[in-house]
Amino acid sequence: MSKPRKPKGRPISGWLILDKPVDYGSTEAVGKIKWLFNAQKAGHAGTLDPLASGMLPIALGDATKTVPYVMDGRKIYEFTVTWGEERSTDDLEGEATQTSDQRPSEEQIRALLPDYTGVIEQIPPQFSAIKIAGERAYDLAREGEVVDIPSREVEVHRLTLLKADRDCAYFEVECGKGTYVRSLARDMGRDLGCYGHISELRRSFVAPFAEDMMVPLEDLIELEKIEDRDERLAALDAFLVDTGEALMALPQIRISDDQAHRLRMGNPIIVRGRDAPLAEPEAVAFAGGKLIAIGEIGEGEFRPKRVFA
Repeated sequence: MSKPRKPKGRPISGWLILDKPVDYGSTEAVGKIKWLFNAQKAGHAGTLDPLASGMLPIALGDATKTVPYVMDGRKIYEFTVTWGEERSTDDLEGEATQTSDQRPSEEQIRALLPDYTGVIEQIPPQFSAIKIAGERAYDLAREGEVVDIPSREVEVHRLTLLKADRDCAYFEVECGKGTYVRSLARDMGRDLGCYGHISELRRSFVAPFAEDMMVPLEDLIELEKIEDRDERLAALDAFLVDTGEALMALPQIRISDDQAHRLRMGNPIIVRGRDAPLAEPEAVAFAGGKLIAIGEIGEGEFRPKRVFA
């Protein structure tokens, strides 16, 4: 019987809040970060298109267990809509499919914003990662198929017009999981009778990570010049955010080292104290400031679902 392969790389864990540059795919960015940090495992929370820049949270090691919680968080985008053309991809990459000489006034744009705020119905772009009969919509679209993508509910918490000129309008949107900003641009253009597409897109916030946590990719690449491996990796590791930062919105309990050991063995612990939650479907346990487990609280116990090294 052959021995199991030893994973390549370091068993390092944490979040790297990358400021992704334009013309870099999200998967390409994750691969670059995994290689730079010599990490065993990496993943990202929320794809950014190659033409988009900004916040791409990348999880290393055990932090990949917390990706779904970040995926569910609110996001803020700044984006520019260019009027007069609707494109196959709903952004600059695609070919023009509809054109118009009409241009909306600032008053017309502002009057439309309430229709795009709150819980709205939205059809994702043809070029999107939505699965249709087991295949990605963008794969079908690249083969020339026009697919029927059902609409779905998304939540737009805030849509603000920052400024407008004749051919472009500049917006900021705060939205929930699954919202396509490209679809917002496409649909507003149709409603205004002038067509439109995204010409610039930047994500500035993914809850719970703040904008000032972002690290430009070029700053990390610059560290490749450090010849000493240990020194180079230490300089890179200084940019990591603790895994537990992704879960700060969940109820928390503080536990002892002995209790942490029990949780890591998969055993429940007794939850005591005046401030202890009575019942929570999801909560997190910390010992000495470090994330130990995600679990549920009920009947006076914390029962672990996922544990962290």
